[in-house]
Amino acid sequence: MLRRPRHFLPAKHRRRPKPQPKQPAEPPTPTYTRDIVRRVTNILRDHPWSAARPLLLSLPGLTWDSHTVARVLKTHPPLQKAFLFFRLASSPAADPKAAFRHDRYTYTSMLHLLGEAGRVPAMLRLLAEMLRAGVDPDAATFTTVMHWLGRAGDVDAAMSVWEEMRSRRGRCRPTLVSYTACVKILFDAGRAAEGKRVFEEMVAEGLRPSCTTYTVLIEHLADAGKFEATLEIMSDMQDAGVEPDKALCNILVQKCSRAGETSVMTFILKYMKEKLIVLRRPIFLEALEALKASGESDNLLQEVNPHLASEGIECDQTFSHLGYITDRNMIMYLLAARNWSAIEQMMKELATRNVKFESHILSDIIQASCANCRPSCGLTVLHYSLRVGNELNRSAYSCLLGQYIRNDSFDLVLKIVEGLIKSGCSLGSYLLSVLILRLGCAGHSSYAANIFGLSSEDQTVTTYTALMNAYFQAGEVDKALELLSQMKTNEISACAGTYEVLIYGLQKAGRKHDSEHYRRERMEMQWHHQYCDEHSPEDSLCNHLFCGFHG
Repeated sequence: MLRRPRHFLPAKHRRRPKPQPKQPAEPPTPTYTRDIVRRVTNILRDHPWSAARPLLLSLPGLTWDSHTVARVLKTHPPLQKAFLFFRLASSPAADPKAAFRHDRYTYTSMLHLLGEAGRVPAMLRLLAEMLRAGVDPDAATFTTVMHWLGRAGDVDAAMSVWEEMRSRRGRCRPTLVSYTACVKILFDAGRAAEGKRVFEEMVAEGLRPSCTTYTVLIEHLADAGKFEATLEIMSDMQDAGVEPDKALCNILVQKCSRAGETSVMTFILKYMKEKLIVLRRPIFLEALEALKASGESDNLLQEVNPHLASEGIECDQTFSHLGYITDRNMIMYLLAARNWSAIEQMMKELATRNVKFESHILSDIIQASCANCRPSCGLTVLHYSLRVGNELNRSAYSCLLGQYIRNDSFDLVLKIVEGLIKSGCSLGSYLLSVLILRLGCAGHSSYAANIFGLSSEDQTVTTYTALMNAYFQAGEVDKALELLSQMKTNEISACAGTYEVLIYGLQKAGRKHDSEHYRRERMEMQWHHQYCDEHSPEDSLCNHLFCGFHG
């Protein structure tokens, strides 16, 4: 039987599903060195070393290399913890796989910190250690050591360092900064002939003087009374394409004011008017006084400094007395010469005579003495101001208190604050909160509580929160909770920063139930305030200080 042939339809092509494009993976958030440096610096500033060390070793993203270590040291953390950090970086605990060795950059940064703090013997020991380790110093290292030896008054040792740098010309050639530092050291030491030879050697080497170099020369000539020569130098530097800057003009106007050289001062003021350069307030007052003493018009001075046109010497008969003007000029001269011991003696004498002084000058003395690591002079000025009834700028109080906190002189900090508050000086909520915060981070909750109790006027949500943080840092959880109850009794409402401190402190103490309770309280507070955009200044300050404080 024959079968009919079968006819098959052509097979249909099936459509293959298009491959779905893969979603690109989100790139990891980059970690910048500046963020790591900021975190390390905050840890060193806000924690004692016993707590800072484990935090540093476990900090994510921290690379123990020369660049990072040097940048951390250049942020000027507290000296003792900076040195411990310097040692930790080269220890096996930092990076067991690859041991880090300090190079000339990290050594130079640490040498600068020691010299700046006046620890010259420690600086020299570290330099000797650097040489023993086989690390070759560069020009920056030698210049740093030479500068701080000169500032300490050991000019012969500074010149020995200079000669050592010159002897290494093949490996370490002196730079323009090195020559400028050497010239300044010699001029300040009264060895003008040697300074002139060094300057001529610099020019012979083909190095072009900078504005800083010209400033050193002009300051030396002004101290020697050669004001006409200073104008010639200014003309020469402009011909060389170097314009006098604000610092040079301020220095020269100050020198002219003290020497009574009003004609040279007028020339400088005309240049400043042309270049829109202004004077600092203390120098403006000195120039104004010099012009009044010489009987000349102060119109040009007022035109150059329109922002200070309404200012002048205080309208008090005491400040126009001839004896006062003599004392004032003497103090200004000693301040320019950085003769701190002489200023201390003079302040003690003025206190016995009950002579009142201008507040801004006393504030400048305190800030300058702290910057030059002579807080004893600043403390003498503070005692004098309290005795005669002068209220200083808060920046002066901050400088002095910060200096003693960094030196761990907490007994003295407490005495200073007691004296200020008893004399009627108000530290303000911000300064008091920061002070309590620093004491708490250093583990001194008792000092923080004493200072909090002294200033009843400044007991705000910010100061309460700072003291709670101090109690938590010391492990005194019950005292922190009692303080919270006291704050609520005084009808002071907690803010987000307060709850941040409470929750973190209770979690760290292992009191999970209490921390959850305050977490719910915070959520209720945030729900009630979700439509309120305005916060009181104290709440904003507290949130700024403590929200995110614990990382």
